[in-house]
Amino acid sequence: MRFKIGFLYGFLVWLIPFVISFLIYPLKIQNNPLFETIMSIVLVITGSIFLLLYIKDNLDIKKLELFELGFLFFIISIILDSFLFLGGPMKMSFYNYMLDIGLTYLIYPILAIFYTNLIKIKNLSFKNE
Repeated sequence: MRFKIGFLYGFLVWLIPFVISFLIYPLKIQNNPLFETIMSIVLVITGSIFLLLYIKDNLDIKKLELFELGFLFFIISIILDSFLFLGGPMKMSFYNYMLDIGLTYLIYPILAIFYTNLIKIKNLSFKNE
């Protein structure tokens, strides 16, 4: 995996939804289900954009590499969130954090698996298959 670009994309995959959630936070108080739906859509769109950018720049990507990238996005998001939600101003327990926010980041490795299979179906080449 190209770690430099992977970490950059991972940071952006965390930052963009964080900024959007901050901007629409009043909606969480008024209509939490709508807030959660919007944030799930934002995560899917953001994750898809950066996974596809990575694929576009690396068409001979290995299958495992794309999953590793999705898992890296998951880990980076959890770590960056931990500063705010676990030890920072929110003071959530790890258990509550994972139930409310953390498990949602599993979208990233799931999308990576989806795109891996899509590439396979479309007969685009995988390196060392």
